[in-house]
Amino acid sequence: MAVWALVHPLDAAENGFPPVMPPKDPASLGGHLQRSLRLMAESTAEKRNPVRVLFYGQSITEQAWWKTVANHLRTTFPNADLVIENRAIGGHSSQLLVKTAEADLYDFQPDLVIFHVYGSHIDYESIIRRIRERTVADVLMATDHVTKDDALTEETDATKLTPKSWDAWMNHAFLPTTAAKYDAELADMHNRWKDYLRANNLKASQLLKDSVHLNAHGEYVMAEVLKWYLRPELIRKNGPADERVKEFIVGRDVKAQGDRLVMEFDGNRVDAEFTGAAGAIAVRIDGKKLSEHPELFGFSRTSAYPQSNWPGLLRVQNGSTPLVPETWTATIRALTDDMKQFEFDVAGSVTGPDGSGSATNRFVSKSGRIVIEPDDWNLAYGRKVFKRALPEGFTVTWKAEPRFVETVAAGTAPQRLFHGVTNGRHTLELSGEAAGRIRKLMVYQPPIR
Repeated sequence: MAVWALVHPLDAAENGFPPVMPPKDPASLGGHLQRSLRLMAESTAEKRNPVRVLFYGQSITEQAWWKTVANHLRTTFPNADLVIENRAIGGHSSQLLVKTAEADLYDFQPDLVIFHVYGSHIDYESIIRRIRERTVADVLMATDHVTKDDALTEETDATKLTPKSWDAWMNHAFLPTTAAKYDAELADMHNRWKDYLRANNLKASQLLKDSVHLNAHGEYVMAEVLKWYLRPELIRKNGPADERVKEFIVGRDVKAQGDRLVMEFDGNRVDAEFTGAAGAIAVRIDGKKLSEHPELFGFSRTSAYPQSNWPGLLRVQNGSTPLVPETWTATIRALTDDMKQFEFDVAGSVTGPDGSGSATNRFVSKSGRIVIEPDDWNLAYGRKVFKRALPEGFTVTWKAEPRFVETVAAGTAPQRLFHGVTNGRHTLELSGEAAGRIRKLMVYQPPIR
């Protein structure tokens, strides 16, 4: 067991910052991160567990502290097969991220989400709820860092707070309640930040480079606080999160009949492990090919406003006609300087020309494959912030992508067969020469239907 008093003095000394002291009860942390911590900590050189980590939020989450936390994960869990991405979008509050998350978050199928965002509490909760509906991810929610000295004397009793005292209510009432409701880990950044300011006789502004964004000192504190929640010492006995992924050993829990295996499952995703790397299998759900399940297609994030990572469309939706894999383009014309008014033409690389629309009206393509709501256009916001006009004929592109592999080539590494089918009871059918080489099936069951 490592010594909890370790405070990474080298990191602090290198930067000249006072070290961040341990939390009052460090062993109590990480209780809601057990599945992801165990996947990382139990990885070995011979069995490197794949672990997908997503940082999501807005400009605070884009800042360089996330790289320090990512490096902490890589050095602390060197045998884990880590895929770490940051898909945060600066300037996009929860009212906007609730839309971009459709392409960015759920389809990434993370094992761990590290999340912070400002904005509407209603949309904040919607994002957390949808993580629970569509993924089995552990969630680490960070409360807000301190931007004003007044926070040092704010009311902290949740029973006395209302949204009229927004910052205090969010950090002492709403966020703790939401974390408890959805079995998420709450990183108490707000109170740890106040403790740090008091202990070192600092003003809130001394950790900021403007009214809200972190300077190097603030980024150091942010990373150090979060790292305490991501340590192998925090692993405990198996808990409810472990039930979100169930393993079925072929020959023990389910039997193959020659080149065919049929199994009922309850969930929305299935992965497979094989004993060998030869042969292929075909996959069906409920008697249908995977391509016949509309919910197993989705859209990528759209292309960005010039010289930014802001998507031109916050969200694209599917209409009444199932999607096929293809690239879509919206070509902008007749635009006003403020980008609030324009017309556009939509075409798919397979579907072909598929109709025209305007910025202020709901658009449904002729094929029924594409739906764009007026409020989902993000161009006027980009024009306002970046002060850069768009040329006539500017295009916004995105992809319709399958969330499955219909014919799977056997291999020794775990393979995702599909994700995104309706979270419920289904029948899985695997057939082909490699069906008898399946060693194990892993069924993912998000906790909320």
